[in-house]
Amino acid sequence: MKKIMVAELKESLGKEVVLRGWVHRLRALAKTAFVILQDCSGTIQCVGSPDLLKHTSIKLDDAIEIKGRVRPEPRAKAGFEVDILGLKVLNEAAQMLPFNASADISSVGQDILLDYRPLALRNEAVGDVFKLQAAMIAHFRSYLSSQRFTEIFTSKIVASGTEGGTNLFEIKYFDRVAYLAQSPQFFKEYGVAGLERVFETAHVYRAEPHATSRHLTEYYSLDLEFGFIDGPEEVMQLECELLTHIFEQLNKDFEPVLKRFGQGALPSMLSVPTWEFSECLDRLKHAHGRTDLVDDLDPQAERQLCEIAEQENGVPAVFVVGFPLASRPFYTHPRGGHGAAQSFDLLFRGLEITTGGQRLHTRSGLENALRGKGMEPTSFEQHLRMFDLGMPPHGGLAIGAERLTAQILGLTNVRQTTMYPRDRYHIAP
Repeated sequence: MKKIMVAELKESLGKEVVLRGWVHRLRALAKTAFVILQDCSGTIQCVGSPDLLKHTSIKLDDAIEIKGRVRPEPRAKAGFEVDILGLKVLNEAAQMLPFNASADISSVGQDILLDYRPLALRNEAVGDVFKLQAAMIAHFRSYLSSQRFTEIFTSKIVASGTEGGTNLFEIKYFDRVAYLAQSPQFFKEYGVAGLERVFETAHVYRAEPHATSRHLTEYYSLDLEFGFIDGPEEVMQLECELLTHIFEQLNKDFEPVLKRFGQGALPSMLSVPTWEFSECLDRLKHAHGRTDLVDDLDPQAERQLCEIAEQENGVPAVFVVGFPLASRPFYTHPRGGHGAAQSFDLLFRGLEITTGGQRLHTRSGLENALRGKGMEPTSFEQHLRMFDLGMPPHGGLAIGAERLTAQILGLTNVRQTTMYPRDRYHIAP
């Protein structure tokens, strides 16, 4: 008999089935034994003789197979349960595990959860994080595909960095040096020159010596870029529509998960305000007496601005546009003639989750920008020649998937939303 998923059992009432999964819970009474079996689709109560458990010696987290008959049972949570006709252990779990998948793991340390990640994933407090994250990325893809974006897949081994060669991981590449990509930015722009609208979801790498709750050296970036724009406002509008679509789908499909993590419905992002960077500094000065910020926002300022935005607009989010051009990558388009940039950050629930903006699209503009940054344009000739092929005015953004997942679920550390986090101190497991 073919294995059937727990979620499909309702269609098999009165029939014999084969289930395979893990022992989620066990309970033995005088005349009845209950085995709660878990597979990737859910859990189901299976009922059998206590002798059955004695003969097999099953325990929590063993991988097992159950042959049984599905029987209606109004008292059961699912409305039915499975009478066990036969049980086989496929693989035993160790006797002394640091925790069980069905246990309350709120007091288990993060390092232990990582060392035993497969076991932790079978606990809904961990597994649901990654199920929601997977759905979020799937909706990112599907929405952009519906808007005539083409998904691209670009190399993560590059000859130089997109931001002048800083914060790069160097690797040996045969007889020369190469680097891990810190962004697909150049490739996205080339994609625009050929396909107009492109997106990519992939890992990127930043050799930044941070050890904070918001930084990783390897993270999953949700990137998009599109052409024939007039300014960064079009990129911000697209992100509002994109995130609103994603949030609507998550509200529909993950309402119980959001509630379990103490979160209400995710908001519509269509009314998120846009504030100039200079306006943000004025707001912070007026509301919190802050005069210490010059060319960027610190984490405290991000939280404070989101609080102000929520008070004024009902949504804890704000686009900040017009950062000082000097602090942005060389390819950033200037905003007016006063040293501002056509770049933006999206702050959501107190954290920057997106960086984006309009890019320079002419060779002459890029050459001047490179010289202004103290870099020699000839070093970027291979890149610059792509702008001789009819590159349109364009812009885009990058969303950190781990950060966005953390803000959706109210988690305080991006390592909680990373399957196997890589940071300054961790490269295993």
